[in-house]
This record gives sequence, structure tokens and C-alpha cells, in this order.
Amino acid sequence: MSKAPRVITVGYYAAAEDAAGTARERLHTDAATVGELAREVCERHGEPLASIVTVSSFLVGEETTRDPNASIDGIATVDILPPFAGG
Repeated sequence: MSKAPRVITVGYYAAAEDAAGTARERLHTDAATVGELAREVCERHGEPLASIVTVSSFLVGEETTRDPNASIDGIATVDILPPFAGG
């Protein structure tokens, strides 16, 4: 049984924001994992966002992950966090 698409807000930071051309967008998606959502935003925005997403971590709820199998079920916002200089 497939799930109906839902709306999720994707936040882009630093280089990801530049590549996507926006800081935030609302997407209709049926993605259930970080990897599926990442694939959708890469298809939507193409290069150079795709190369940034591959090295980024993701803020899912209050947890940061790089696991493409991490569930986003029940999550309203996912932020894409590219590596930051310094720190």
C-alpha cells in the first residue's frame, strides 16, 4: 500500500542555498527516507546542488544524520547542512 504524497519543508543552508536558489521550499513528496528526499531535491535542482547534497548532513527533527536510510516519516522539516568551513 503506497502512501499519499505529503508536504515537507526543505531548508537549504550555505552553499546548498546558493545552489538551490532558495533558503526554504515546500515539496509534495512521498519520500520516506533522507536518501529518497535527497534524490528528489537533486533531480529538482540538478548540479551543482547534487554535488553538495552528497557531502551534506541532514537535520531531521532535532537529530543530525548522514544515513540515507534515516526515516522522515512524521517529520515536517528537513534541513540540508553542507560542510562548513572553520569550526
